[in-house]
Amino acid sequence: MNSEILGVVTMFLATIALAIPLGKYIGKVYNGDKTWADGFLNPLDHLFFKLSGINPLKEMDWKQHLIALLTVNAVWFLFSIFVLMNMGWLPLNPDANAGMSADLAFNTTISFISNTNLQHYSGESGVSYLGQMVLMLFQFISAAAGMAVCAVVFIAMKEKTTDQLGNFYNYFVKSCTRVLLPLSIVVAIVLVFNGTPMTFKGKDQFISLQADTVNVSRGPAAAMIAIKQLGTNGGGFFGVNSAHPLENPNYFTNIIENISILIIPIAMVFALGFIIKRKRFAWMVFGVMTIGFLLLLLPTIYNELNGNPAITKMNIAQPLGSMEGKEVRFGSAASAYWAITTTSTSNGSVNAMHDSLTPLSGMFALLGMMVNAFYGGVGVGFLNFYIFIIIAVFISGLMVGRTPEFLGKKIEAKEMKIAAIIALLHPLLILSGTALSSWLYAHNPTAYAGWLANPGNHGFSEILYEFTSSAANNGSGFEGLGDNTPFWNISCGIVMLLSRYLPIIGPLAIAGSLAKKKYIPESAGTLKTDTTTFGIMVFAVIFIIAALSFFPALSLGPIAEFFTIK
Repeated sequence: MNSEILGVVTMFLATIALAIPLGKYIGKVYNGDKTWADGFLNPLDHLFFKLSGINPLKEMDWKQHLIALLTVNAVWFLFSIFVLMNMGWLPLNPDANAGMSADLAFNTTISFISNTNLQHYSGESGVSYLGQMVLMLFQFISAAAGMAVCAVVFIAMKEKTTDQLGNFYNYFVKSCTRVLLPLSIVVAIVLVFNGTPMTFKGKDQFISLQADTVNVSRGPAAAMIAIKQLGTNGGGFFGVNSAHPLENPNYFTNIIENISILIIPIAMVFALGFIIKRKRFAWMVFGVMTIGFLLLLLPTIYNELNGNPAITKMNIAQPLGSMEGKEVRFGSAASAYWAITTTSTSNGSVNAMHDSLTPLSGMFALLGMMVNAFYGGVGVGFLNFYIFIIIAVFISGLMVGRTPEFLGKKIEAKEMKIAAIIALLHPLLILSGTALSSWLYAHNPTAYAGWLANPGNHGFSEILYEFTSSAANNGSGFEGLGDNTPFWNISCGIVMLLSRYLPIIGPLAIAGSLAKKKYIPESAGTLKTDTTTFGIMVFAVIFIIAALSFFPALSLGPIAEFFTIK
């Protein structure tokens, strides 16, 4: 147990130690400062801009940034639909995998362009190598798009009074070439040297100890796994994701992949402090996020190390903790750590089956996605947190009898209306989808019998988890759910679409609105937003709005299940 805890602590501290200098580097990239990579990557950037006819120096307002974002995603949406539905006859398909149905291609395409990577198919058997490579490209595009929009918000917070917020395409390309691509190459090389395949050959065969002929899937896996983790994408090359021995061969690769999940979301917070020259504010944000993360992590590790109480009642020892659905090469503590890191971010990859987590551990994984702001996805994690900051500033201003101000700009009705809508959108989509599907199943269980492998409280948790994962653009699942049906493909696709772009539009509109306002210098009465007191206020807002909204649903699912097996 001590060695397992030491492994978790090492991973977390190593992540923070690497994220701080990475954040400073990202800040320099978005500020346009000179970096060590300029000499050999500037020509690559210039090539992209020349081929596309884009002037990266042309300034944009927030609406032009939004149009650019949506245009990029719309083009790739159509391309992906075509490839996924026609994989059967397209090249790079040595295992002869068939094309997807229209509803599954719709769900998969939205899933990957929205940085969700929810997979209603099994990776190695559901997609050709061409399909895998197209989806791998989307993992760069979706991650870079989120980082680019976050950079726009950072610049808006930095400037005193302006409507010119840089160039979306410049931020987008540099997010790919200066951050995602170099890190992905390093992680992919580590994976290849530890046994992860990187080949275009089809299935390989070997004779097992039982004298059976076994066909083993392989392919260009290492490259996709690297960007899936670094871009908080999470879409697995293989069906069981990072629980697969070729996708995550050993404890060392588990450390590398786990660090990759958190490093850019944390680094973006430190990049904020560097760009706006308010390091104390960045540390306040990091502190609130980290406290929330640890409040989810510590009880989850405790629950998984102590085993399943239902098995304990049977007088069966569980020296390794609750190992159902987990890999022995990782252990229960590292699996619990991964479960919280992947759901606190919008990563969604798994190294153990979340459906097998003990009930309260499953609840903490759900809460990570329901809050969706404790680190969060690359770029969009801070955008979600930004909404809570705006609400906290507004409430704090009213409490002390002053007009709410944030970084020298007045928070008025327009900004608060947008923030309130975005804050309520998340629980609305999750709870509405869960209510509809629960009603359908309860009123016609025969017609929808294939939906749930587990009825009762756990079955409700499976439904709740699927919509929570979709709305949080996470992509993990309680895989007792039979989700490859037209209902789940279309409903989850719609939720993913709304949950990706509306929470981007809202913070972008608020940041653009505030950037144009007259700057008001700080005075003795100005609300300090880089203090512990304000951090507590932000945490309270997150707890009240995000966490308590879901308490009734959690009571019907994991909490009720906990009391049935206690």
